[in-house]
Amino acid sequence: MSARVRAARPRLGVFKFASCDGCQLQLLNLEDELLALADRVEIAHFLEASSRVEPGPYDVALVEGSITTSRDVERIREVRDQSAFLIAIGACATAGGIQHLRNVADVEAWKSEIYPHPEWLDTLATSTPISDHIPVDHEIHGCPVNKREVLRVMLRALLGAGPDPPRASVCMECKRSGHVCVIVAGGQACMGPVTRAGCGALCPSLGRGCYACFGPYEGANGPALAGRLEGLGLPRRDLARRFRGITGSHPAFRSTAEGLEDGDG
Repeated sequence: MSARVRAARPRLGVFKFASCDGCQLQLLNLEDELLALADRVEIAHFLEASSRVEPGPYDVALVEGSITTSRDVERIREVRDQSAFLIAIGACATAGGIQHLRNVADVEAWKSEIYPHPEWLDTLATSTPISDHIPVDHEIHGCPVNKREVLRVMLRALLGAGPDPPRASVCMECKRSGHVCVIVAGGQACMGPVTRAGCGALCPSLGRGCYACFGPYEGANGPALAGRLEGLGLPRRDLARRFRGITGSHPAFRSTAEGLEDGDG
């Protein structure tokens, strides 16, 4: 059973699992807004920002990173039990991250090739999102997350309002910003048509294709995009790798990648 929301000053906990810390750094990049938030919220646990560690319960917990060890499994359950509202932030927490590539590889072989003493490692054969292990109240996608989106969702949670995630694709952000389509005009491979909005179409704004850092948007048609990009001359194996990328463990992207790999002669 999750902890109940406290009536007193709301308590915030920020927790890290397997990740690069980039999403937590986005929180620190809020700067002035973070200072204002600290006046209204008790930041009880945020090791990226402070050595202060206060036990739960927490009104809101932000969780970065994927689950990659048996201890991670235990710890994320502990965080869930102490949190009234839990938000998974970033590609690692919502889709396993780039480290999910171990899911389609021989982890034991990798350990032997990379580490002089692989027997010392305690690791799972998979990298999985937080939602595979506990109930998650909301997910914020991105690699890294959009700091404004994190602040907006967190404030809505503290006020008792439900989440209001972006539902459009990166293509819509391109259109609103007036960017030239890199697929149509440049013949480049771009994941924008199947990727959730939120980054501001950063890569297309620089004249290069989207890498799907924010994962698939609701209703994304991966096979249709794969067929379009294959028509540009991109080999099926390379297409599968694009869908296997940063958010490739998401079911919508994983199934598209598997279909491409099955049909790769």
